[in-house]
Amino acid sequence: MPPSSTSLVSPATVYTEPAKIEPAKREAEPLLPVAKVYPRPGSGKTLGVTIITIAILLSGWWFITARAWVAPLFLPSPAAVWLAAQQAWNGNIQGGLPLLQHLAWSLVRVFGAFLLAAISAVPLGLLMGTNRIVRGIFDPILEFYRPLPPLAYLPLIVIWFGIDETAKILLIYLACFAPIAVATRAGVIKVASEQLHAALSMGASQWQLLRHVILPAALPDILTGLRIAIGFGWTTLVAAEMVAATAGVGQLVLNASSFLRTDIVIMGIILIGIVAYLFDLLMRRLEHKLVPWKAHS
Repeated sequence: MPPSSTSLVSPATVYTEPAKIEPAKREAEPLLPVAKVYPRPGSGKTLGVTIITIAILLSGWWFITARAWVAPLFLPSPAAVWLAAQQAWNGNIQGGLPLLQHLAWSLVRVFGAFLLAAISAVPLGLLMGTNRIVRGIFDPILEFYRPLPPLAYLPLIVIWFGIDETAKILLIYLACFAPIAVATRAGVIKVASEQLHAALSMGASQWQLLRHVILPAALPDILTGLRIAIGFGWTTLVAAEMVAATAGVGQLVLNASSFLRTDIVIMGIILIGIVAYLFDLLMRRLEHKLVPWKAHS
């Protein structure tokens, strides 16, 4: 008898086609939740905060001087400082030289000494970080004179090199040299040993190791040392221009202090600070280009 159409079928013989999942639906449902990205502490733009801070400081300066809470001899008003800047620009101050000429002499001294220090201190720092004999020779010399204030060895430099431009540039050079050399040596020491072993295992020579591994890894510290060094150079400028200088912003400030021209003194201080800050911004831009992997401020 033929089987009835209503006969039962074994469950093992039942085939059910799996449900098809559309690709669009499958992509719309992520398998894992998206990780939350947390900002780095202290990161973010600071331009707005900087502008507000400067505005508050200038407003407070103007308010204090407008109320005459401080004598103009000790704190002249912003208008008086601006007038002094105009007089200095036209050369209507002691010495008769225009402000631009004073600034040019100071820039030549500071950046000339800074470039000489960078050219000589970076190679020495690399050698100190890679050669124990070089480190043993120069490390005690650097650590001995680095904490000394420039005014301490200024008389000795004058005795040895006289009062011409050589003494001024040498004084700023010594102030810039130690931070660059120490920072370069610290950057070399911090190079990971895994990087060195990997390069050596691939047959890198000592020059290739220095050029392609050590120098790029130490570059962030080198740039930091350069930024610190230019700051030391500007702080040493006034001491350098004490040595029989007839032009320069430091000499302008010293000369104005002798005549109690506080407005010119403050104007010179602000000018030195602005130039140093602009150079620091330039170094930050350079740092962003050369070491993009480093966390920047």
